[in-house]
Amino acid sequence: MSTLREFASTGREVEPLLRPVMPELDTLRGLAILMVILYHGLYWNVDVLRYRGVLRVFLTAMWVGRLGVNLFFVLSGFLITGILIESRQRSDYYKRFYVRRALRILPIYLVILAILAATRYAPISFILLSLFYLSNVTPLFGIAIAYPVLWSLAVEEHFYFLWPTLVRHTRNKTLLILCAVLIIATPIFRLISYFMAAKSGLVSFVINDYTWNSLDGLACGAMLSAILREYNIKRRNLFRAASSLFGIAILMEVGGIPFGIISRQKPLGMALQVVPFHFAFTAVLCISLLLGSSAWKAAVTSKSLQLLGRVSYGLYLVHLLIFDFYSHFVAAFWKDGADTSQFLPLVTRLVICAGASIGIAFLSREYFEEPFLRLKNRLS
Repeated sequence: MSTLREFASTGREVEPLLRPVMPELDTLRGLAILMVILYHGLYWNVDVLRYRGVLRVFLTAMWVGRLGVNLFFVLSGFLITGILIESRQRSDYYKRFYVRRALRILPIYLVILAILAATRYAPISFILLSLFYLSNVTPLFGIAIAYPVLWSLAVEEHFYFLWPTLVRHTRNKTLLILCAVLIIATPIFRLISYFMAAKSGLVSFVINDYTWNSLDGLACGAMLSAILREYNIKRRNLFRAASSLFGIAILMEVGGIPFGIISRQKPLGMALQVVPFHFAFTAVLCISLLLGSSAWKAAVTSKSLQLLGRVSYGLYLVHLLIFDFYSHFVAAFWKDGADTSQFLPLVTRLVICAGASIGIAFLSREYFEEPFLRLKNRLS
């Protein structure tokens, strides 16, 4: 920690905080997708209570992996807001942004929807709504979220639809106020949603997937992006801000235990559960920027995590399909292979499915997605 204080205060940095290429962000993407894979591999649909002792503690801890999505939100808010602010004065502002987003997102997304339809993994009603990026609000139409990973993509798409206009016509200082309002208001929206759902006698946590209940992580990243572009923040002050955010996150988590912040079984706990993690992830992003622009950049440029970060979009889309196909087909060849109540089959499933998913995502990025990405400069 003394070394970190030293680099944060003595000006030993070798690059500015904001750079055209920031490899440490790929590391954070890699960490986020790894968290999600561990969650789906070792916790999701696993009866943890069947385990004992250290194994139960370990598998229970994998619950935190679901928050990898929230880390993605913070990163997305930071990156997209930065792109928009820096291109605010361009005459092709909207065309450039939306063409580039479409080339990045749509090709593999449409392939996944086609696979869901061809395999009858999801009902056609869900797929049709997903075509319009309404995957996260299908319960409002009486349709279950048939492929869970799509909900967060819908939230991000709604962000892409609305945020560019706000950034285009708003000064950075006003943008900061808007971000603060969203950070405060979103947990209130979740609380209101909880009580509205409780009136029907059934509270499903799917209400947290609705866009208006998922904006605070994006707003945290967006606020940091706007601050760094509006103010000349000294590195020492950014380090102190990150430390303060960590402290606030810890205090909120500990203080929220009596209110159900861990279990989500109480209204306030449900509304606030992800808030400490959004603050912590924003702090991690600050520290990563500090390290990534310093002589200690090796600490945040893990080659393996950067590889995962580079293929994270395709990996996120495909990995749950691979897990489910494995569980469906393996039972025909290995009787206990799909039994998640036994640790060896559980870990075997994780290794095989994660490996297959990474391989597919890598091939997709290199030979399917990359040709579309190369069109960015030509079409925008």
